[in-house]
Amino acid sequence: MQKLMSYMRSAMEQYNMVEDGDKIAVGVSGGKDSLALLAALAEMRRFYPKKYELVAISMDPCFNGEENDFSEIEKLCKKINVPYIIRRTEIGKVIFENRKEKNPCSLCARMRRGVLHDETKAAGCNKLALGHHMDDAAETFMMNLLNGGNIGCFSPVTYLSRKDISVIRPMIFARESDIARAVMHEGLPVVKSRCPADGHTERQDVKELLKSLSSKYGDVIEKLLGALQRGGIDGF
Repeated sequence: MQKLMSYMRSAMEQYNMVEDGDKIAVGVSGGKDSLALLAALAEMRRFYPKKYELVAISMDPCFNGEENDFSEIEKLCKKINVPYIIRRTEIGKVIFENRKEKNPCSLCARMRRGVLHDETKAAGCNKLALGHHMDDAAETFMMNLLNGGNIGCFSPVTYLSRKDISVIRPMIFARESDIARAVMHEGLPVVKSRCPADGHTERQDVKELLKSLSSKYGDVIEKLLGALQRGGIDGF
């Protein structure tokens, strides 16, 4: 966890992600990335020079019409003294039953983001922290390039003028493998995704592509992040 927090502090300072008095919502899906982000930000409150508050928010799409069990995350939030909000939705029904989307990920992501933005504002937070990491940035870059011929990615910090909140990604310098080790070491309660498309997405295909390229050209993921930074692309 110390290594992860070091990466996070570097990103937070380089991109001015956190200011004194911020009230930060942490989007907690239940996966390893969001749980590591929550645990690390909670621990960093003790020593980070700029003081901030946290609120954890889980958005449940209720895939297959079933509510996800977040009880272990509730226990974690009590342990680390972070208020916890669970918002149940019918996103799963809309995507897979009503619309029967063949490529559900993009629409689902937009709908989930909308709910998280609304809940962030309703909780009185001025920032929303998401668990995207370096691997996610490289994969998004490649998906934009391969699908639309565009050079672009999500940004480390994004201001949403319509909601008057900023989205921050403190783990942007961390590798997925670092996060997985931190979660295992801390014994964080990962909640398995109920998404019917889990493990069969375009992002998973791109992940495998980058792994294959790295075996021949070295660490392609770090090279892509470096290219984003040197090019000053999308706030990097």
